[in-house]
Amino acid sequence: MINKSNVLLQAEEIIKPLAVEHVPQDSDVEAVIDQWLHAIATDSQFYCNPEISKPEQLKESVISQLQQNGLYTKRVEFFNEVFGALKLKPDFDGKFRFIDLFAGIGGVRLGFQQNGGICVFSSEFDKHAQQTYKNNHGEIPFGDITKIPASEIPDHDILLAGFPCQPFSHAGLKLGIEDTRGTLFHDIANILETKKPKFALLENVKGLISHDKGYTLKVILKTLTKMGYSCNIPKSVIEHGSTKEIQALAKEMVLKSVDFGIPQNRQRIYIVLWRDGEVKSFEYPNPLGIEVKVGDMLEENPDPKLTISDRLWEGHQRRKIENKKNGKGFGFGLVTEASPYTNTISARYYKDGSEVLIDQVGKNPRKISPREAARLQGFPDEFEPSASKVQAYKQFGNSVTVNVIDGLAKKIRNILDGIN
Repeated sequence: MINKSNVLLQAEEIIKPLAVEHVPQDSDVEAVIDQWLHAIATDSQFYCNPEISKPEQLKESVISQLQQNGLYTKRVEFFNEVFGALKLKPDFDGKFRFIDLFAGIGGVRLGFQQNGGICVFSSEFDKHAQQTYKNNHGEIPFGDITKIPASEIPDHDILLAGFPCQPFSHAGLKLGIEDTRGTLFHDIANILETKKPKFALLENVKGLISHDKGYTLKVILKTLTKMGYSCNIPKSVIEHGSTKEIQALAKEMVLKSVDFGIPQNRQRIYIVLWRDGEVKSFEYPNPLGIEVKVGDMLEENPDPKLTISDRLWEGHQRRKIENKKNGKGFGFGLVTEASPYTNTISARYYKDGSEVLIDQVGKNPRKISPREAARLQGFPDEFEPSASKVQAYKQFGNSVTVNVIDGLAKKIRNILDGIN
């Protein structure tokens, strides 16, 4: 937990009456307060309802109130008040600004933040994830993205979103963005169309490529290209090519965690988009060529309670034999310290830990600890997992591998440096 300074507590009290009228439906006033304080500290734009006031004028008026109360003199001092207690903080002079949608616990944020980025807006629906996000990044994310008007979101250079895979209606494909109504992708598209950031990174499970026989991916790409965004799949292929052609090119956007120094077999698709004309193509990061093993991620003295019971171990073994007999591939995943990688960690890990079990000499295997789950997703040891083990496993299972995001962020940052 973060201990707030006296200045921060007083600042929040002064801001709160003003912030209340800018809170969107299903978000907390704390989200607006945190965003404003961070925006002042990082010299970014305010989140606000433009029908009530313009973001620049609102920011000036809030700073003026803080000055009158002796709470703001210089930005550098205020920055230290806001971020001083955080172990993972942005740079004082950020090089670019981004928004973090479907933010989870901020894995995507970390990858971009450690490359000079400043987060100006975050949104996450799950209350438990919001709390972990607050403990590590100092802000409560806004709530339900479907209730947040795109016009109120601050200006940014990059939109980041790891969104759920949802099918689209087969009725249309004529109307562009309207075809996606009723899905969470629609909200991402709406923000891109309204705010027009230079770049976007959309992360999803590898299964997006084959979802609904490739139709889902085709709708997503068609919608984005109609709005004036490009990706490494040529527009001509998106418009007139077969689903198979699109799928073949999309496979080149799949990156593996094990190629970025993390011993986990996790594959995800990363769709990098840019405004038409910003660049010709995007060069995805190459594998780092680092040899890693599971033992590199393990704690020296794991909690004995992580060792699974005889009953659970017998159940795992019995199911594996039954699955093999019935032609089902999935059983438990047993690894040793010398193994090159584990199975993919999923959000259901807390149930029985069957995906990743660590072999132990002379006793039953053990589950990984929340800290080990964090390391297998590339989170630094400074990151504080949820105090609830169930939530910690869920949150890391739902997250991204920070090292992969770091590789993508470096490439995008280099392009932005060239553009700016």
